[in-house]
Amino acid sequence: MSTPQSRPPVRRALRRLPLNAAAALTVVVCLFPVYWMVTTAFKPSTDIQSYDPRLVPSRWTFEHFRVAVGADGFALFWRNSLLVTLSAVLLALLVALGAAYAVARMRWRGRRQFMLAVFIAQMAPWESLIIPIYIISRDTGMLDRLPTLTLIYFMITLPFTVVVLRGFIAGIPPELEEAAQIDGCTRAGAFRKVAFPLLAPGLMATSLFGFITAWNEFTYANFLIIKQQDSRTLPVWLSSFQSTFGTDWGATMAASTLFALPALIIFLALQRHVTAGLASGGVKG
Repeated sequence: MSTPQSRPPVRRALRRLPLNAAAALTVVVCLFPVYWMVTTAFKPSTDIQSYDPRLVPSRWTFEHFRVAVGADGFALFWRNSLLVTLSAVLLALLVALGAAYAVARMRWRGRRQFMLAVFIAQMAPWESLIIPIYIISRDTGMLDRLPTLTLIYFMITLPFTVVVLRGFIAGIPPELEEAAQIDGCTRAGAFRKVAFPLLAPGLMATSLFGFITAWNEFTYANFLIIKQQDSRTLPVWLSSFQSTFGTDWGATMAASTLFALPALIIFLALQRHVTAGLASGGVKG
């Protein structure tokens, strides 16, 4: 017989049951495509081409990974993607850090209008700017160049980076920097020695967002890299990854799995800091 003390937890569990079921269903729906991609990469070709799909491979093979890594252009396009992504993220961090500090710590005319412009830029659909960016790149001779993609990814990630870092800097008590200035530090030195180390979660959160955004971007890379095929990035290469007999789905899924690993590893390594950075940047300031 249940006691009065045991009934409330049971009732709470029953009330949470629909929410837990909905959460579990959402996780399954979101992760199933990833699971199918990974298992297809390890399936033999007979399982992939079979009319009866298998949730679990009949046997596991690394042949598709050997084909993907040995394919023409894989190492080159991996290097291109890594170079463009890291350059865009570092550039966005450098510029956004100065802008966020100016907005959070200084009082100047037009500060609110500046943040409003940043929010509008964050909400704007970047796909709608493909045509004007293409025309500008064509007229300035910047088509088929990796620096063009770097600048575009920098512009895409900059507004979010400014918003998050501004909230995080505003959450740091200015008295800490003032105390360092009293002890003889300059304003820049006080920020570098006192405030900057406290920004680690915010920097990691924005870096991860920028990395995933630039690493996975396909549309601009596909439209702006036309003639110079050696300047393509890995997402564009994956879309055209074919063998003599058509699309090699096993090798394509293996290459896609390898392509997803860097973002997954970085996210798992920085998960705690990213959660703290997003929460602090979203509610403070």
